[in-house]
Amino acid sequence: MTGTDTADQNIGDRLNPPHFSYATLAISGEVDRVRRDVQPAAWARAGAMLLNATAVFTVGGGRSGLALQMAAMRFMHLGLSAHVVGETTAPAIGTGDVLVAASGSGTTSRVVRAAETARGQGANVIALTTAPDSPLAALATEVLVIPAADKQDFEGKASEQYAGSLFEQSVLLLSDALFHALWRSSGVQARDLWRLHANLE
Repeated sequence: MTGTDTADQNIGDRLNPPHFSYATLAISGEVDRVRRDVQPAAWARAGAMLLNATAVFTVGGGRSGLALQMAAMRFMHLGLSAHVVGETTAPAIGTGDVLVAASGSGTTSRVVRAAETARGQGANVIALTTAPDSPLAALATEVLVIPAADKQDFEGKASEQYAGSLFEQSVLLLSDALFHALWRSSGVQARDLWRLHANLE
């Protein structure tokens, strides 16, 4: 056995099935805790705001932003005019529009600036954050507090996962849950949503 083979075997020993199984249980358990602690009434108000919006914009940094890009696609499938901030085809935001902004700390400069601009243009802001007293939350029309760790939780007090993983996972799952609730309450059939799926792929 070569040195490389030995190193690979050592890595394999550390990543054995029990360790992976524990990781899946730890992550799913943390996500379920977040689910239990969110406020459904606030998410329902946010959903009504989205349905009444002229256009919906999403903004977030890093993985939070990627999760909201997925949410924007689902909003589009509902028939909403949905845009991702920074994309070349995103129009100007204005009165009657909604910005959905995600920042675990509520201090991400790009996200806070976008929220400031949105409010200055007469748009509503839905903030997804762990920090209800943050600058982002102060700008928001509706604050959706996600009780998860932010990236600075190096001691693992709120989550044993790395950095803001729990927040980012929660942004995806909770926005999907919001989509699901809006879809089911609309009475629209899945085949009707499908007509809005991309067909130039």
